[in-house]
Amino acid sequence: MKYSLVLLAGLGLFQMAQAQTPHTPPSPALMAQHQVQRYTTLLSLNSAQVEQATTFFSAEATSRGNARATERTAHQALEAAIKANDTATIKSTAATLGQMNGEMMAAHALAEAQFYAILDADQKSKFAELEHEHMMGGPEHGPMR
Repeated sequence: MKYSLVLLAGLGLFQMAQAQTPHTPPSPALMAQHQVQRYTTLLSLNSAQVEQATTFFSAEATSRGNARATERTAHQALEAAIKANDTATIKSTAATLGQMNGEMMAAHALAEAQFYAILDADQKSKFAELEHEHMMGGPEHGPMR
């Protein structure tokens, strides 16, 4: 019984320590590498496709990474405008954030389109099956048409 309590207490302290550790997001290259590895496993990409996909998704990840810092700054400005009841800044900052979101979505869609174009017929069929089963991405990865 004492061992169980000590173990539970230790796990609780471990979780608290982890929660206080600052989270460092993965680098754009690592994000692209993980995405390409996943597609390679699911779609049996050949080496040329892996190289091309790495290029497409690295460019997208770099673009997203660059946009994140600007997005954080815009969110901070929006929070300050809300607290100051500065309606003009609220409107302009919200519009800027919307535009940034659209640009990130476009970068993702362009990378996906480039990737889809290098797939052979069998891979496209498998891609469609997996996408239909929601295995190819999360909510922002809508079905390709």
